Amino acid sequence: MSDPFPSSAPPVVDIKRVTRRFGTKTALDEVSLVVPRGGVFGLIGGNGAGKTTLIKHILGMFKPQAGSVQVFGLDPVENPVGTLGRIGYLSEERDLPNWMRVGELMRYTQAFFPNWDETYAEELRVAFDLDPKAKVQNLSRGQRARAGLLVALAHRPDLLVLDEPSSGLDPVVRRDILGAIIRTIADEGRTVLFSSHLLDEVERVADRVAIIHQGRIVLTAPMDEIKDTHRRMTLRFGQSIDRPPALVGTLACDGGGAEWTYICNGESSQLRRAADALGATVVDDASLTLDEIFVSRVLK
Repeated sequence: MSDPFPSSAPPVVDIKRVTRRFGTKTALDEVSLVVPRGGVFGLIGGNGAGKTTLIKHILGMFKPQAGSVQVFGLDPVENPVGTLGRIGYLSEERDLPNWMRVGELMRYTQAFFPNWDETYAEELRVAFDLDPKAKVQNLSRGQRARAGLLVALAHRPDLLVLDEPSSGLDPVVRRDILGAIIRTIADEGRTVLFSSHLLDEVERVADRVAIIHQGRIVLTAPMDEIKDTHRRMTLRFGQSIDRPPALVGTLACDGGGAEWTYICNGESSQLRRAADALGATVVDDASLTLDEIFVSRVLK
């Protein structure tokens, strides 16, 4: 399968063998990751997997203890002006000044971004149903998320970084963030880096995915490729067996008697040929959800 992102285009983010430790805990263990230009890149992992630590390196909040980070071809620690001005960021905490009103928040943030688009900011405010006179401290969780997204988007960033943006939000707000906004940004040729443990959301919007587990990248590829090369295949053997025979690409296996179900990394045609070689009949062959793929990868 061809990669939808041309290899000749310089990546937006280029991380090489980055390590980060906090005391005796290794948060990132020689992580390498490339985020291509354009589209939605999903970074998935459980709590404590290293997602936020990695994002803080991209934002220049942490300096790598080993390895290197480049954003737009620049070191974000050494050149924050050349990188942060092109990034929009929404964190799970959605830290906004409580004493400000929405209109004041917009004007305050505008001062930091020469490319701030006043017309677009107002369109977002209306679309998000935010009262410019409302104090941030009085906004609901969903309204705070919308306000945070407004100030992250209004300067039309080349890279939009969303770190667990849906945490604690109701389905309507999540749909707003993950549907129209993310796709609109990506369709303009900009790049979205979307970190989440809600895998159904990532599966719905991401073009490319990386799985991080215990500070290591265990898989990264275009979403279509990941879905095409991970299968659930149930085989029926000619007689009852105590242990299933090895099947190429097996990540997990469960069953009993004459019928066993394999979770495999491989294309359907390849796996069927392997099943034939074992003298087994394929009784079911199905693709996996991203959640199932994640579990098979981190628990194998």
